[in-house]
Amino acid sequence: MNQAIPEIEIIEETETQLEPLYRVIIHNDDVTPMDFVVHVLKTIFFLGNDKAAEIMLTAHINGNAYVQTLPQSEAENRINRAHFAARLENYPLHFSMEPE
Repeated sequence: MNQAIPEIEIIEETETQLEPLYRVIIHNDDVTPMDFVVHVLKTIFFLGNDKAAEIMLTAHINGNAYVQTLPQSEAENRINRAHFAARLENYPLHFSMEPE
């Protein structure tokens, strides 16, 4: 009984250039309601309610807070969406980003 040996194809990994990671930071202001901040963190940054509330309170107390780390284009996209949502409601909510 002769068993055939399966052919094994070797696939070499090609080095792909990954986007640099950026830390998203939320900044406190004295105008934007806390519930709106939590809503933005949940709907745009996909955070759970408890984590969103924790970040909002940290920013409220310390002046700013770390939100999450994302690839550069995704961080820019989410920050732009958050700023747009805030401007629609006439809130000065502000996020920034810094290299990881």
